[in-house]
Amino acid sequence: MELLLTNHGLPIWMLITFGIVVFVLAKYAWKPILRTLAEREESIDGAIRLAEETKAEMAKMQSQNEDLLKQAREERDGILKDAKIMHDKIVADAKEVASNEGRKLIDKAKAEIEQEKSQAMNQLRKEVSTLSISMAEKVIGKKFENPSEQSQFVEDRLKDLETMPSASKN
Repeated sequence: MELLLTNHGLPIWMLITFGIVVFVLAKYAWKPILRTLAEREESIDGAIRLAEETKAEMAKMQSQNEDLLKQAREERDGILKDAKIMHDKIVADAKEVASNEGRKLIDKAKAEIEQEKSQAMNQLRKEVSTLSISMAEKVIGKKFENPSEQSQFVEDRLKDLETMPSASKN
């Protein structure tokens, strides 16, 4: 009975009750609680591993993105360089075509000027020869009856004039 008394028996009853609670908890609750804690720990470890893997993958993807960006910049620079070269070539070709066309026009104009000059010289020779014949007729008093004879006479005199300066130069 002393056990039932409050002064000495209370600690013993508390110990027995505590033992029963520990026994019941150990028998029915510890295993599920420990299993739940282990599952929770595994879940947290899995989440940490997944976060680390994701972080590593993100770093890898960022590196790949930087490489792709670098390649894109290099391609852009190459395209711009090619475009600049093509632009310069087109401009140079256009200048060359324009220069050639200009030379052709100048050559054509020179040829036309030469032709006009030649025609003017021929016209001038005819007028000079006609004038010369008129003066010669007046000076020598002879009139040519045949126009072909007159032309032949003028041609002969012109040839004489053309050979005289070249003979005097030598």
